[in-house]
Amino acid sequence: MKIAIMQPYFFPYIGYFQLINAVDKFVVYDDIEYTKKGWINRNRILINGTEYLFSIPLKKDSDFQCINKRFLADNYPEHKKKLIGQISSAYSKSSEFKMVFPLIEECLNFPNANLFYFILNSLNKVCRYLDIQTEFILSSALTIDAGLKGENKVIEINKKLNSSIYINAIGGMELYSKENFSKNAIELKFIKTSPIIYPQFKNEFVSNLSIIDVMMFNPKEKIQGYLKSFYTLV
Repeated sequence: MKIAIMQPYFFPYIGYFQLINAVDKFVVYDDIEYTKKGWINRNRILINGTEYLFSIPLKKDSDFQCINKRFLADNYPEHKKKLIGQISSAYSKSSEFKMVFPLIEECLNFPNANLFYFILNSLNKVCRYLDIQTEFILSSALTIDAGLKGENKVIEINKKLNSSIYINAIGGMELYSKENFSKNAIELKFIKTSPIIYPQFKNEFVSNLSIIDVMMFNPKEKIQGYLKSFYTLV
């Protein structure tokens, strides 16, 4: 069995969904610390031919709080209206707007203000739209030693799920030892997204934007092909 483990990201780039699609079970970290400058509650879309960084505002809290203990800010309803308007204005003339915009709007209107479940809902909805069948598992549902960190924690999760193959994004290549995984009868693999280029109106192509951009400009069948467009490194 193949698994992957990642933090939850809000409307992440297509490589995240390639990873989900490449495994049998996808473990989402909900009980690790929120990363302030990461991609958990922000991403990039295209506005007037230029990348634009959007984010979901959060209530002020300790930087050491886990993702599942963080909540959307009280002003999120006002922020949401602005973001929905920006997405609508930016993509209203895209080929797939009528199909995709209601899904994006539904995700942004999700009533649960818990950051983790807010993001998890959007991941589930995008996966359903793309017909990705991978099972999601919350890290907090696995009974493992809470003191384990980094590679040791990842190996323990693999063992808990009886995984024989662990797949990670290329960015994690320097974090893990193939030898340590092999000692635990786990094959370590990495995937790297192949160049994916598609028309973004008449603009010069901007890569690695949110999955929102990919869905707005490409029919579902084409995106399903993109999901398999990656290199595997061992």
